[in-house]
Amino acid sequence: MALLKVTDLSVNYGVIQAVKKVNFEVNAGEIVTLIGANGAGKTTILKTISGLLRPSGGTITYEDQEIQKYKSQKIVAAGISQVPEGRHIFPGLTVVENLQMGAFLRKDRDGVKNDFDMVFERFPVLKERRNQDAATLSGGEQQMLAMGRALMSKPKLILLDEPSMGLAPIFINEIFDIIQAIQKQGTTVLLIEQNAAKALSIADRGYVLQTGNVLLSGTGQELLANDEVQKAYLGG
Repeated sequence: MALLKVTDLSVNYGVIQAVKKVNFEVNAGEIVTLIGANGAGKTTILKTISGLLRPSGGTITYEDQEIQKYKSQKIVAAGISQVPEGRHIFPGLTVVENLQMGAFLRKDRDGVKNDFDMVFERFPVLKERRNQDAATLSGGEQQMLAMGRALMSKPKLILLDEPSMGLAPIFINEIFDIIQAIQKQGTTVLLIEQNAAKALSIADRGYVLQTGNVLLSGTGQELLANDEVQKAYLGG
């Protein structure tokens, strides 16, 4: 059963068509990855799902509701949360205050408190640094904070845009372990990632995008073994 279904999605930046009639779906409980070169339209797709961009055509269906005209706030309230490329934590606010921003739409105080405990258990370093200005964290710690902040909205679907970008190798492995742990806890994941080998190795399914179109799709393992994918994205 598709939790998210994207049908004939097109998105324009002025006269440039960044996304051209893209189709894919994400089933509840899956990790699905979109891979492709820079400029393939991956980030544009995530921004459109989360309501930051308006499509020029097509539909985005989430839990059987068309959401392509929803405002971002309504999309977050429905259960979709995004961890943007470049993290975009709030400098000048502490780690705790950044996490509180993730829960700003929630009214269930006890649930929020429980999710604080869950985030601190999953990211012990954030607990240690909870009263620090978020801007003083390392890149890897900021990525963990951005993921923790997204989890504070209690999403059913989390959109991850380049979570390993600019991180040291030790943090990259940790971030991918965390993505799998998030999935095991019952959150569905849509992942965009330059590190195609890493992304496909943890993904249930993947889609390869090229200049705004879906070129190939399959299970993570099928795409890892695909000659075209190996040549273009895996250095094979």
